[in-house]
This record gives sequence, structure tokens and C-alpha cells, in this order.
Amino acid sequence: MSSAVGVVGAGSFGLAISKLASENSDVLLYSRRTELVNEINRSGTFKGLKFGDKIKATSDLNQLSEKCSLIVPIIASAHFRTVMRQLGPFLNPQHIVIHGTKGFDLKNEDLSANTDLLLSDVKTMSQVILEETNVLRVGALTGPNLAKEILNGLPTATVIASEYDEVITIGRKALAGNTFFVYGSHDLKGAELAGALKNIIALASGMVAANELGKNVQAILITLGLREMMMIADALGANPKSLIGAAGIGDLVATATSEKSRNYSFGYRIAKGEKFEKVLDSMDEVAEGVRSLKVAHQIISQYNIQAPITKTIYGMVYNGKDVKQSIAALMKFPFRMDIDLYS
Repeated sequence: MSSAVGVVGAGSFGLAISKLASENSDVLLYSRRTELVNEINRSGTFKGLKFGDKIKATSDLNQLSEKCSLIVPIIASAHFRTVMRQLGPFLNPQHIVIHGTKGFDLKNEDLSANTDLLLSDVKTMSQVILEETNVLRVGALTGPNLAKEILNGLPTATVIASEYDEVITIGRKALAGNTFFVYGSHDLKGAELAGALKNIIALASGMVAANELGKNVQAILITLGLREMMMIADALGANPKSLIGAAGIGDLVATATSEKSRNYSFGYRIAKGEKFEKVLDSMDEVAEGVRSLKVAHQIISQYNIQAPITKTIYGMVYNGKDVKQSIAALMKFPFRMDIDLYS
């Protein structure tokens, strides 16, 4: 097994991570798309992006597992378990897997109002890896990582979260560079939940921007949204204080204020009057917040968590509630206390 880094998934973030990793080692990028594999191997380019000689592509999972000791899957959450199940037979305990997927895995994808959702049915991606493979050393890559900015060479930081120092060290060695600083965290679940839940607030932030409600409202939305993220994370068994960091606040601010964010853009377009399905169908990549919002809404409803921001966002996205009226109603909600880390 060589020291090459294997990246599974050739979306914009997968391509960005491939470019970063290629500054430190060889990279093998897995994709099912034959045209992508052939073009990268033939010309070193794809969709106008230039890749160095150190990046090769493959559609063979066995080849990926044989050549790479570190594997970074970056796949839409709805398909994550399927891909890990396909990859599982080729992995062993010597591999290290650090995923970059910000979403939830669900035992039952039916999230209708009549469907009970047990907290045990909601899995993080690291739990899926442990369930579907023999890998023991897992981690998550999260934080303020807008793929388009990374691909344009702009600086940022990320968090590699894992219970194992070795995973953090190896991940940092593979990815850290002049424009990419890598923090470490031992709270794997907290980091994963932060990455999934912040996308929900980004949806609403795009809606606020589309209605020109101002930066003050956007700031309050982000702040109170963080509070609810912490409450939901607590219900799911994570330390809510873990969201006070780059994986939580850092990622939330970046995603909820940037037009480069898929979730922000989705909310913006919905608020401008585009149909839900049309926006979904027109996007090259998944806005994970759309799916995570269903999960969060089911959790707060079923377990009586007071989360008016999340409830309001759900009404705007899925029930077509008017954004200005919804925000006005939210402003009348009897919030009494700011975030209090000492309570």
C-alpha cells in the first residue's frame, strides 16, 4: 500500500481536496464518471480546472484501496452508505478514512409527518464507515471550506476531528499547506453535527438576503440559529460547546454569508420565487441542508425541543411560507436569553 491519498467523489469539494493533497503526495481520485477519469488521466484537466501530474483518476475501488492508505470519501449523504458498502470489501484495519460529507444517514428515508424517527436511526458518516467497513481509525474533515474558494487558491482552515491523534496527524500531513491550515479536534460527533446542522441556517440566510432584510437580521438569524444547532446536537448526544469553534461557528458564518454556498444559493432562489423542484434539478451538486432540515425538524417536533428558527425555516422551505411574514412572526417569539455557555 503506497502513501498516496485516495479521494472518493469528484464533486467540487472532492476536486478541491485532491488539489490540496497533491501538494504533499500523490492522489488517486475515484469517480464512476468515465469521461472524468479519462480526461484527468489524459490531459490533467476537467471542466477548465488544471490538475498536476500527481493527481490520477480511477473508477476501480480495488485499485484505490491497494494504492492508498488514507482515503477521503466526499459523497452526498443520501448515497454515502451505498458507496461505503461497495468500498467496504476492499478496506482493512490498516486503512484510515477521513470523510468530508456534511449530512445525516437515515435508517428510513421516509420523513413524512406520520413517520416516527428514533434518534438511534440518525447516523453520522463516521458511524456509517464503522458499520460498513473493517476500518477502525476514522475521522471527519469539516469547517469553513467553500470549495470554489479553495479551487481558486484562497486561504482557509479546516478541522480534522477524530478520537485518534494518529488520524489527525496523518490528515494534517496530507492536507496542510501554505493556504490550508488544519486544526485538530477529538470531538468527532460534535464536528460532524456542526457540519450538517449549519447548512440549515444557511438556507434561511439566503432567504433573508433575497428579501433584502439586512445584515442585522442575518446576524441575529445566524446567532440564534447557532443556539438551536447546539440544542439539537445536545439531543443527539454531542457536547454542544463543540460548536463554538471552526467546525461550528466558522463553518456557519462562511456558509450562511456566501453566494458560493450551495445552501445559501438554494434558499436565495426559493425566496425569489423559483419552484422547489426546479431549483433542486438545476443544481450541479446537492444542497445538503435541504435533507438535513427534514431530519432536524423531525427531531425537534418529536422530542419537543423549542427551536423556533428551525421550525420557521422548515415552513419557508417545505410549506412555502412567506419569508417576510415568517421573519416578522419569529421576531415576536418570546426569546428571553442570549446564548449562555455557563448555564
